[in-house]
Amino acid sequence: MVRAGSGKTLAARRKRTRKLTKGFRLSRHNLYRQAISTLIRARAYAFRDRKAKKRQYRRLWIIRINAACRMRGLRYSEFIHGLQRALVVLDRKSLSEIAIHDPAAFDQLVELAKKNLHPDLAKQHAAAAKA
Repeated sequence: MVRAGSGKTLAARRKRTRKLTKGFRLSRHNLYRQAISTLIRARAYAFRDRKAKKRQYRRLWIIRINAACRMRGLRYSEFIHGLQRALVVLDRKSLSEIAIHDPAAFDQLVELAKKNLHPDLAKQHAAAAKA
């Protein structure tokens, strides 16, 4: 005997799938086979991009911190190294926010990082500041 190709459960499942594919273009939202394959691909992209989003934000924060540090005569890597040696535990997100919204506090952080750099690097920065 052949399996039933229609019925409440099958119709409900297809309806649920079509509801999930709302907003997809052309026949991808209403033809069941295309909807299924597109939905699988969409979920794969969503999974991948949830991870990529975190990487993108971290890159953005680093770019902002670097720009703010360069304006104050320090490179990003030296700034982070100086903060680590000073035992300052601020993540890049909060450092980025401080750089944007509170420049005076960021100036203090830069000075703290400069003081806690390796002695050779600190001398170079002191000489550059005098010149």
